[in-house]
Amino acid sequence: MKESGGYEQFTMEEAQRTAFLERVRAQVSAEDYRIIEGLSLALPEVLALIEQDPMTLRKLRHTLFGSKTEKTQRVCPAPEPSTPRPKAPRRKRKGHGRHKASDYTGARWIQVAHLRLKPGDRCRGCAKGTLRVQARKALLLRIVGSPPIAATGYAMERLRCDGCGQVFTAPSPPEAGTQKYDPSAGVTVALLRYGSGMPHYRLARLQQSLGVPLPASTQWELMQPLAQAAQPIWEELIDQAANAPLIHHDDTTMRILDLRRSGSASVAQVDPQRKGTFTTNVLAEVQDHAVALYFTGWQHAGENLATVLNRRATDLDPPIQMCDALSRNLSPKSKTILAHCLSHGRREIVSVVGKFPEEGRHVLESLGQVYHFDAQAKARSLSSDQRLLHHQTHSRPVMEELKTWMQRQFDDKRVEPNSGLGQAMGYLLKYWEPMTLFLRQPGAPLDNNKCERALKMAILHRKNSLSYKTLNGARTGDLFMSLIHTCQLNGINPFDYLLAIATHAQAVTLIPKAWLPWNYPRFPAPSDTH
Repeated sequence: MKESGGYEQFTMEEAQRTAFLERVRAQVSAEDYRIIEGLSLALPEVLALIEQDPMTLRKLRHTLFGSKTEKTQRVCPAPEPSTPRPKAPRRKRKGHGRHKASDYTGARWIQVAHLRLKPGDRCRGCAKGTLRVQARKALLLRIVGSPPIAATGYAMERLRCDGCGQVFTAPSPPEAGTQKYDPSAGVTVALLRYGSGMPHYRLARLQQSLGVPLPASTQWELMQPLAQAAQPIWEELIDQAANAPLIHHDDTTMRILDLRRSGSASVAQVDPQRKGTFTTNVLAEVQDHAVALYFTGWQHAGENLATVLNRRATDLDPPIQMCDALSRNLSPKSKTILAHCLSHGRREIVSVVGKFPEEGRHVLESLGQVYHFDAQAKARSLSSDQRLLHHQTHSRPVMEELKTWMQRQFDDKRVEPNSGLGQAMGYLLKYWEPMTLFLRQPGAPLDNNKCERALKMAILHRKNSLSYKTLNGARTGDLFMSLIHTCQLNGINPFDYLLAIATHAQAVTLIPKAWLPWNYPRFPAPSDTH
């Protein structure tokens, strides 16, 4: 403890924390120890966040836990009219309700012919018409449960001659294969671990309870051949992202235990001025496809983006770089067209709107109009140039009026610059040019929300597993998260894709570009070939 600003500030050196955790380990269960270890890692980061960015209790709560919603009507409700208006019937949001049969892309569909009738037969009802095949078939779904990893045992009969003693064993059936573990086992483990955030020890406990033991060490061994086979595709995805016209990027904190221990990382891996490790997401728009890349280590988002852009073709124009306004997102080595996230500027207003409802509502409603115009452009499937013209026609007057209004609040001394509202509007004015790039540059997005959604995969892993153990484990996680999320963004079944890679490793090595998620060869299942 030390005195700082009238209160005792908590500090703990790494050696003290390690000794504390060793004492705790001997007193509590393994599950409780993992929770305490995670808290001991998170507390210094929270204190550092408060020190570098003084904030109100409301903003701190928002930073730690997020908000349930940031919709204008929720954070700053409009006053009720004197004469209540009749409520219009609420339209059901698209995407809610029962799933269509076409959503079950992973189901095994079996074609069932009519047992007694066939096309061309005379109708048994009227005895006059002829039966014709209908394009729309009657559909029936049967959903069953099964363990994540299932096992089938084969007990081959053995016969022994009572004269010479020779033993004859029944041959194993073809479906038994030649290896104990099918490639699909490694694919399932990778999807559970890095796609759904299930730690190895939890899967091992589940499998043990289901009677098919699968230790954590075995899970890692099953994933390694798949990771090696997918490495050329990972490199090809980096090349694809490097040459994209639009690149989103952002990062979040991540823990790698070995890099926190003295002497466990090489000089090339450690920056002595840094104590934190991060996971960066680089999300690129490649023609009609999206590429999601994850990088975990000491480097910040701007440095990871610079590493990707080092592989960009020299004859291409600079890409649009979409990120928030943190300095660590920028790199002087990268030549880009900078765009900042308008949603971050809006979030600054949301954090103070409770104390400044009238002014806050004006800003939020103005930005809401801009998002409405952007939604119109998406609904009409406008091209980049058409979308730019649409925003210049409709959004530019709104944004110019908003900028003038905010500047007048300061000029007329209606807003104190050091107040919460003053700082929020000052943030918008400070980064106004990169935040309004969508009014000048074709293809420039409004915000970085796509990238923030992509980072949820890494955050889910961090919440469930607390940390990576080694740098090699972090790189393996980056590879699988990149492949899985890229599949999800392009509507590809990640299980089918990873299984195709696992069973055609040599072909992937020869032509990795042909095995990108959106164009990899589809091979029919054995049951479909008959």
